[in-house]
Amino acid sequence: MLLDPSLSLLLANAVLVIHVGIAAFVVAGLLLVIVGNLEHWEWVNNAWFRVAHAAAIGIVVAESWLDFVCPLTTFEMWLRSRAGAASYGGGFIEHWLQQLLYYSAPPWVFVAGYTVFALLVLATWWYFPPRFKGRVHEPVATKSPRSRADAHR
Repeated sequence: MLLDPSLSLLLANAVLVIHVGIAAFVVAGLLLVIVGNLEHWEWVNNAWFRVAHAAAIGIVVAESWLDFVCPLTTFEMWLRSRAGAASYGGGFIEHWLQQLLYYSAPPWVFVAGYTVFALLVLATWWYFPPRFKGRVHEPVATKSPRSRADAHR
């Protein structure tokens, strides 16, 4: 399949932006779950949000444990090679997005980091359980003794 080099480069940059967006979702998602629960934001326990977040970090951990290169990375590099660019070639935003996503460290550092992060995500499932349809979750701490007594009448 022959793609115009400029189109290949544009698509490679789009894949890079999507990849950074997914990484940001994984990191920011955990922060949102914690802060959102402390601030009583209902939406952070939405089942779809929590399942998508857990699945995203689960895929990252599985890839790292299995020593599997992310398909987004593979696709981006393939597009860059089609464009004749060994790495990135150009703009400021592209440069910093790549610096943010692709940094050097021994592989064990990534495996350990991703695993610890996934364990934190799992801990939030226990500590701040997601809200599934038909399940009403009202923290006991927000109920007053009077409202609990009224509920038993």
